[in-house]
Amino acid sequence: MDKETEGVKDDYKDSLNFIEKIIEEDISNGCKEIITRFPPEPNGYLHIGHAKSICLNFGLALKYSGKCNLRFDDTNPVKEDTEYVDSIKEDVQWLGFNWAGEYYASDYFDQLYEWAEELIKKDKAYVDDQTQEEIRLSRGTVTEPGKESPFRNRTVEENLDLFRRMKNGEFNDGDKVLRAKIDMAHPNMLMRDPIMYRINHTEHHRTGNKWCIYPMYDYAHGESDSIEKVTHSICTLEFDVHRPLYNWFIDNLEIFPSRQYEFARLNLTYTVMSKRKLLQLVKENFVLGWDDPRMPTIIALRRRGYTPESIRLFVDKVGVAKRDNIIDLGLLEYCVREDLNKRVLRRMAVLDPIKLVITNYPEGKKEIINCVNNPEDSDSGTREVEFGRELYIERDDFMENPPKKYFKLSPGGEVRLRYAYIIKCQEVIKDEDGNILELHCTYDEQSHGGGSSDGRKVKGIIHWVNANTAKTAEVRLFDRLFSKENPDISDKEGGTFLDNLNSDSLKSVHAFIEPSLCDSEVGDKFQFERLGYFCKDRDSLPDKPIFNRTVTLKDTWAKLSAK
Repeated sequence: MDKETEGVKDDYKDSLNFIEKIIEEDISNGCKEIITRFPPEPNGYLHIGHAKSICLNFGLALKYSGKCNLRFDDTNPVKEDTEYVDSIKEDVQWLGFNWAGEYYASDYFDQLYEWAEELIKKDKAYVDDQTQEEIRLSRGTVTEPGKESPFRNRTVEENLDLFRRMKNGEFNDGDKVLRAKIDMAHPNMLMRDPIMYRINHTEHHRTGNKWCIYPMYDYAHGESDSIEKVTHSICTLEFDVHRPLYNWFIDNLEIFPSRQYEFARLNLTYTVMSKRKLLQLVKENFVLGWDDPRMPTIIALRRRGYTPESIRLFVDKVGVAKRDNIIDLGLLEYCVREDLNKRVLRRMAVLDPIKLVITNYPEGKKEIINCVNNPEDSDSGTREVEFGRELYIERDDFMENPPKKYFKLSPGGEVRLRYAYIIKCQEVIKDEDGNILELHCTYDEQSHGGGSSDGRKVKGIIHWVNANTAKTAEVRLFDRLFSKENPDISDKEGGTFLDNLNSDSLKSVHAFIEPSLCDSEVGDKFQFERLGYFCKDRDSLPDKPIFNRTVTLKDTWAKLSAK
């Protein structure tokens, strides 16, 4: 095990949840090795909800010195693609995990077919000629039993012949299906003769045209777990009604007894998790793609500047529960602040500039100021920043008619420039329309380093950049994609989740930044002092750096939404 994996393992030493209680009881009863799996379908990009499942399955394997497999549920060739396989593997590794084995449900197609024939021979499966609609209507309701198919009592020999002919491609899509023979009056409607195989003449991304019949998820899943000898098959709560069917297939085939356990899925405020809705956002250009930093996909969170450590911390704080609940997105933002605060370098940037001239500072003088890289990390050292007569400060750091207890810059007022001097605003220069062009200030030459010429103190501290050496950059100010806590609910009659899109979720500004930021690499993260955490975007060019706002320094959303 490498050092990086050892570090991840440390995250999972002390927690104890209901699944761990089950595992520890199983170990005490003789279970010698814990084997879990993460089984995504490669039909899209993973999101933060999948991150919870990844952390849980791999985390349990790490905690109990077991194994966690990565298995792709590639039983539907219409929607699946190697693009998604590659992205899923990248996401799992980025989160800090390594799988024991890489498997595909398609690896088991031959075995699954043999087992299907075995069930037919046991008279526990049959070929049905009904259409999908006829099967749906015959299932009954939660209060009424279903009706048996007119083809349910075919002989074993006839079913074997038809199933083999299905496999050999003699029938068209939809002509026939293979169904398990269970109980059409079962209170769990999934047990009412579920479909095991359907005909689909579509090329598979791994098996090509070898197969024209494909197993359904409920048939393939438990058996795939059994083949891999998965001891604890951990799913989200919506699969609890599937568990009896999971067990039925394993028990009737008399194979390794994998068992399924369910936990609460992750639901976040101001977020949609549905793959269908996320795909709609992408296809209809409401976002810039799957990796748009406003999306909840892992690839988008990575681009926005989230770290794997922050996501693992978030998952740990959410915990493992038996009931679904909605988690405040603010918790995820808190976790990334906590992580970035400890690790990233500080830099100064001005996003909405107003020019400031220090009139009593010598013209042409160049002065180097030592600035702290990260006060939370004593090993991060300092950097040199050039100070000068002309600076840029944030427009929000000046107010012409301030209220009481205003500690930023105002006419006649004083503030300290970060790492530098105390300045006093003497004059406000405006154009003929009354717009502020620049501020004229004086500085206290004796105030560098925290002192002053007469021992006075000022409460306000503002940041700045040198107007003559600062570089320009595009800064993308991302915010929450939806304006409503539960975006799935629309206030409009017949409305959809799209009605709740936040029109201010992306603003792009041209900012002035410290020159050293131009030398950073894509993905490098910084705290722009007093503004928030930012990450260099992949769209950056050598002469045009672009930074994405990961999160503000404080949660301003509640205040803004309350107005």
